[in-house]
Amino acid sequence: MYSYIARQPIFDQRQQLIGYELLFRDGEQNSFPSIDPDEATSRLITEHHFLVGLERITQHKLAFINFTEDSLLYQFPHALDPANTVIEILESVPFSSELLTACRQLHEQGYQLALDDYTFNPQWQRLMPYIHFLKVDIRQNPLPTLAAQLAQLEDFRGKLLAEKVETMEEFQQLKQLGFDYFQGYFFAHPQMLRHKKLGHHQIHLLALIAEAAEPELDFDKLVRVMERDLGLSYKLLRFINSAFYARTKPIQTLKHAMVFMGAIELKKFIALVALSNLAENQQPELLKLSIIRARFCDLIAQASGQAQLQSSAFLTGLLSLIDALLEQPLPQVLTQLPVQDAIKQALLNQQGPLSQPLQLVLHYEQANWQNCQQQLQHLSSEPMDVRAMYLDAIEWAEQLQL
Repeated sequence: MYSYIARQPIFDQRQQLIGYELLFRDGEQNSFPSIDPDEATSRLITEHHFLVGLERITQHKLAFINFTEDSLLYQFPHALDPANTVIEILESVPFSSELLTACRQLHEQGYQLALDDYTFNPQWQRLMPYIHFLKVDIRQNPLPTLAAQLAQLEDFRGKLLAEKVETMEEFQQLKQLGFDYFQGYFFAHPQMLRHKKLGHHQIHLLALIAEAAEPELDFDKLVRVMERDLGLSYKLLRFINSAFYARTKPIQTLKHAMVFMGAIELKKFIALVALSNLAENQQPELLKLSIIRARFCDLIAQASGQAQLQSSAFLTGLLSLIDALLEQPLPQVLTQLPVQDAIKQALLNQQGPLSQPLQLVLHYEQANWQNCQQQLQHLSSEPMDVRAMYLDAIEWAEQLQL
C-alpha cells in the first residue's frame, strides 16, 4: 500500500506563493486508497509529517490541511507546528459548542484556522473571532452575487481566500472585491489569456530547446551557440561545477563541460536553462512547477523501464506549461519549437507513450488517486513509490539554481 499527498499552490494578489493546500483525498468516490475523511487526515499526518515532514513538502511555506469534526475534537492538530500550519475546518463539520471550544483552544495555542467552502451561513458567526481565513468557492458563489454576500463580513478581520479561480478575469474581479489570496486552475494549470509576439532572444532560446530535443547532439554547434550568450555559458559552467557533480577540479571550457555531462544530462540542462530564461519575467512558481514535472516524468520513465524515453519525458514535463510562460497558445508555440512528434502528441492530444508520465503527474497534482493508480498500471506491472519520486522532484527543483 502506498500513501500519496498532493499540494495546490496558494497565491497573494501579486501572485507570490504563500502556501499550499495539502490534499490526501479529493472526495470519497475519487480517492486512493478508499478511506473516510477522519482516517485521511490522520494518515496525512502520520505518514507524511512524521515520516517525511510537511515542511519538506511545503518548503516551509504555510500548509493548509483539511480537518474533520473528530480530528479537531480529538486534538490531531497538536502534532503540527502552529507557525506554518493552517487548520481548514471542512464544510461538512457541524457547528457545536464542542467545536467552538476546540477552535478557541487552537487559536490560543497559535494555530491559524480557516473555514473551508464558506457559505455565509450565520451559524459560523460565533467562530469568527478565531478564524484567520475564509475560503470561498467561487463556483458555488458566483461573482455577480458575491459582492452582496461579502457585505455581510464587514466586521471580519481575517483574510479572504478565493478557491477555484480559473481565469485572469476572475482573478482581477476578485482582487477588486477584496480577496487577499487565491487558488485554482488559473495558477496550477494556467489558461492562455493573451497573445504576445516573441522577440529574437526568445526565438534563440526556443532554438536551443529544439536542439536539446534532437536524437544526436552536435557538440560543436552547441558550443558555437552558447559562446554567443555569455549568460548561458556562465550558467553551464556554474552548473557543472556545482554540488550536483561534486568535482574536485573545476571545468573551465564549454566543450569540456558538455562532454563531461554526457548527452542525456546536457539535453536536460540546455532545456532547463533556456526555459528559465524564457520565464524570467514570469512568476517563479510556474517555472518551478515545470521543473518538478520534468524531473517527475524523468524518474517515472526510468522506473518503468523506459530509460530510452528519459530525456524526452523530461522535456515533455518541462514544456507542459510553456504556453502560460510565453502567453501564447500551445499549438502556436509548438510550431516555433520543432520537437519530436511524440512530445507534441503528448502535449497537444494527451496521446502516445510520453503522455503517460505527464498524465500521471497531472493526476498527482490534483490528488486524483484513482486515476493515478490506473495510470501506474498502464506504465508498469512493478510497484513504484510515486510519493517518493514526487518529493525527489520537489527537492530537485528547489535546489536547482539556474
